[in-house]
Amino acid sequence: MTINALNRSLPDWFSRVKTHQTTLPRFQRHEAWSHSNVVQMFNTILQNLPLGSFLVLEIGDNKPFVARPIVGAPTSGERTTEFLLDGQQRLTGLWRGLLNDYDDKTYFVTLKEDEETGLPYYVEAVGRWTKGKETAQRPFWANEPKGQWERSMIPLDLFAPGDEADKRYKEWSRKAVSSAEDREPITDIRTDIKLQLATYNLPYLSLPVATNREVALDVFIKMNTTAAALTTYDIVVAQVEAQTGESLHDMVAECKHECPEISDYYDVENLVLYASSLLQGKAPTNNTYLSKEFGQALLENWKGLISGVRQTVGFLENEKIYDAKRLPTDIVVPVLVALWADAPTALDAQGWARAVMQKYVWRAFVTARYEKSTNSRAFADFTGLQNLIHDRHADGPPIFNNDLFPLPKTEDLVSAGWPKNKDRLARAILAAAIRTGAIDFADGATASRSNLEKREYHHLFPTAFLDRSGITEEKAYKSLNCALVTWQTNRTMSDKEPKKYLKERLDDTGLEEDQLRSRLDSHLIPYEEMIEGNFLAFLEKRADHVLMAMRDLCGDAESA
Repeated sequence: MTINALNRSLPDWFSRVKTHQTTLPRFQRHEAWSHSNVVQMFNTILQNLPLGSFLVLEIGDNKPFVARPIVGAPTSGERTTEFLLDGQQRLTGLWRGLLNDYDDKTYFVTLKEDEETGLPYYVEAVGRWTKGKETAQRPFWANEPKGQWERSMIPLDLFAPGDEADKRYKEWSRKAVSSAEDREPITDIRTDIKLQLATYNLPYLSLPVATNREVALDVFIKMNTTAAALTTYDIVVAQVEAQTGESLHDMVAECKHECPEISDYYDVENLVLYASSLLQGKAPTNNTYLSKEFGQALLENWKGLISGVRQTVGFLENEKIYDAKRLPTDIVVPVLVALWADAPTALDAQGWARAVMQKYVWRAFVTARYEKSTNSRAFADFTGLQNLIHDRHADGPPIFNNDLFPLPKTEDLVSAGWPKNKDRLARAILAAAIRTGAIDFADGATASRSNLEKREYHHLFPTAFLDRSGITEEKAYKSLNCALVTWQTNRTMSDKEPKKYLKERLDDTGLEEDQLRSRLDSHLIPYEEMIEGNFLAFLEKRADHVLMAMRDLCGDAESA
C-alpha cells in the first residue's frame, strides 16, 4: 500500500468542505475540541507554525463507509472524493471558527500585541449568552461593528477565504469606522492576515482508492494524532461500522431517546460497551471491546440491551435511586442492564429476579465488594446472579457471601463521611434514608425524581450549634448527620438546635407530634435523641436505625 504525502492550502480545505468533496466516515467521533484548543490552533497559524498532517482516504465510485459532513458544513454538494480519517477536530475548528458558527462563542482577531508571541494581533473567543427572554446575545457590544472596533476587535469570519468575506468586511468597516482615511490601516492589516491564512499549508497523507475497509480502519486507529486521543469507545464505533455497516453513534442515540433517564445514572456510551460484554459472557475489558467479534455480538444483543436499560431505570426508581449524584457505586448499573436484558418474563420468575437484584444492589452499596478490582468482580457477580435468577438452587454470586463481604457495623456507619462527596458508605446511608421515604420536615412531600434536585444536604445538628458545644466541624460532616430537605426547610432550620427547630415545625405547621415523629422516622432519624440534643448518642441511635434498614434491604446471607 502506498501513502502519498501532499500539500494543500487552508482555502482549498475550506472549499472542499464547503462543496462536500471532503467529508467524514460516519464512525468518526463527534466534535471534541474545546474553544481553547481552537483559539490555540488559530494563533499557531498566525505564527506560521505547523499544525501537523491530516490523513485522507481517496474514494472512487463506491464509498467504503457511510459519510457525514463536518459539523456545520453543507449536507450535500459535489461528489465526495475523500474521507478525512485524521484531522477532524482541526478541520472542524477551522471551518466553524472561520464562519463564527458557535452558539456560545464569537471569535475575533484582536489588533493588540500578543504578550506571548510578540505579534501585533491574536485570535480570542468571547463568551456569548442570553438572559431571560432576550433574543440578542450578550455582551451587546459584540453584536455591533462599532462596539467591536472600540475594543480593536474584528470578527474572525471576516477573514474567511472567498469574496463573500471581502464584501462583508467592507460593510463592517464602514459601520465600525466612519472615516475612510482611518479605515485604510485597518484594511491593510486585515489584508496581511487574510493573505497569511490564504497561503497557509495544511499537508496531508492520502490513502489510495484501492485501500480496503479493514486497512483504512487500521490506519485510522494507528495514525490518530490529534490533541483529543481516540478512546476505546471511538475505536469500537469504527470497528462496528466496518464489521456490520451499522452506526454505533446512531444506536446510542436511539438508546438515549428510548430511555433518556439512563443518562442520569451512567455515561451511555460506556454503558453500552460494559453491558454488552456481560451479555456476551465476557469480562468488561479493552481486550473484549476490541476483539473482532464484539461488534457483531453487540448488534445481535441490541434489542435486549435496550429493554434492559428501560427496565433498569424502572428498577432503580422503585428503589428510590434517581441519579448518579446519590448513587453509592455506579458499577451496579451495567450489571443490572445485562441482567434485565436476560431476565425471565413470567410474573413469579420476574418477581424472583427482582428480589435477587434488590439484594445485589444494596449489598453493592453497603459492603466493600467493589472497593477494588471492580470489573472482574462485577463479571463474577453477574455470572452468579444470572445463574441464580434462572435457577433458584444455583450458587449465589460472591457478593452474597457474608463472611467475605459483611454488612457494616455501627461504628462504620458512625464514621462515614458527608454523602455529597464520593463516599460509598456515606451515600449508602443517605440512599437507605431516601428508600424509607425521606418526607420533608415542613412540606410533607416524599422524596422523588421530580423534587430531589430541589432538596439540599441539611445538617440535622447544625455545624454552628455543634461548634458552640465543642464538637469539631469534621465530626459534624457525617452522613448520619445529614438529611435531604427542601431549601426552604433548610433555611428555616438555619443554625438552630434541633429541639428548637422541631418545636417550630409543630407550632408553625399545626402538625401533631406523632406526625412530626413519623416524618423523622421516614429519614431513619430517632426522634427522642434529636429532642435531647446529645449528638453522639444521636449518631449511635441513628446508626442502629440505618443498619436495621440495610439488613432488611440486603436480605439474608443465604438467599434472596
